[in-house]
Amino acid sequence: MAGAVAAALATVAHAQTGSPAQTSPTPAAAPTADAPAKPWRIGPMDVSGFLDGYYSYNANGPSTDANGKVNDLYNFNDKTNQFNLSAAKLTLNHDPGLLGARMDFFYGRTSHLINTSKQLEFVEQAYLSTKPPAMKGFEADFGKFVTSAGAEVIEAKDNWNYSRSILFAWAIPYYHFGLRTSMPVSKTETLGVQLVRGWNNVTKPTGGVMTGITSGLVKTKYTLNADVYTGPENLGVQHGYRNLIDATLLLTPNSKFNAYINGDYGQHNNHHSSVEGTNDDKSKWGGIAFAARQQLTGKIAAAGRLEFFKDAQGYSTGVAQNLKEFTATGEYKTAWGLLGRLEYRHDWSDQNYFHKGNESMIDHQDTLTAGLIMVFAPKH
Repeated sequence: MAGAVAAALATVAHAQTGSPAQTSPTPAAAPTADAPAKPWRIGPMDVSGFLDGYYSYNANGPSTDANGKVNDLYNFNDKTNQFNLSAAKLTLNHDPGLLGARMDFFYGRTSHLINTSKQLEFVEQAYLSTKPPAMKGFEADFGKFVTSAGAEVIEAKDNWNYSRSILFAWAIPYYHFGLRTSMPVSKTETLGVQLVRGWNNVTKPTGGVMTGITSGLVKTKYTLNADVYTGPENLGVQHGYRNLIDATLLLTPNSKFNAYINGDYGQHNNHHSSVEGTNDDKSKWGGIAFAARQQLTGKIAAAGRLEFFKDAQGYSTGVAQNLKEFTATGEYKTAWGLLGRLEYRHDWSDQNYFHKGNESMIDHQDTLTAGLIMVFAPKH
């Protein structure tokens, strides 16, 4: 399901667009919603989309020879000191009853970085769904879908900040391929089970199935989501497990102010020893992020994010280091689907991790980014 958080964050309630385990909270004292607009359709499929472009300035001025002229640690809006297309997206969706389907096609820097293996390179999601009316809210999806982990989503328009957090880029997967289920177990809680082909894989020649367990608890003033993924990720063996624990607490005290705390802990067995009694070498990573958003007027909002990330063995970022990041974002949104963001971000490390100029490496990075997003939908 792809619900939206009115006046806050469309999908920050849990992970990324389309997870059946996600349930969007309703901010307290929210104004009465207008009648939903008639959807745009191609046959039985509802149609929507957006264009997302940006210009990012990096005070370090990394060169093409140094790192490809990108903002270190960034993902989808990583190209620096230049204009770039982050994503052009087209969504076809038929809400599930006995049968439903969703397809998200995208192009741009985002599709290139998500699908590095070139498996369904221009497809963000593609899955069939069923939600039989007699099964009291049970839903099952099969195909390629975005992960349930994390506090942010792939689409910048549905996040509070324009750039994605370190946790989103380096602690969790982007997507899975397999089976995803969810079932309401009370009026406020939904549980789910996923059986997938690991992290960011459509095909996986060897190794076993990764299991995901999801939980979403939705209250009036807060939402608590928790996910666990565990399973073999080393090719060629059934061992070499990768484990991830992810949790997000979203606070919704009123319709104008929202905040969240997101934490991740990951562990990967780098190789498996055949000698009984020996320990596998393990890589560990983890971090915590704090974010808040204030709706200042009907069109203007401000958001901030602070996070801490420890990559103990350098498994995620390539360097064993302790990272910190602060981001401040201003937003202006029009009634006809145009969303503008202006953002300052400061990253720093206890190592000389960030490229400066052509050859130098320093311990910090400052960027200023302007993003412009045009949303195409019957109601923006």
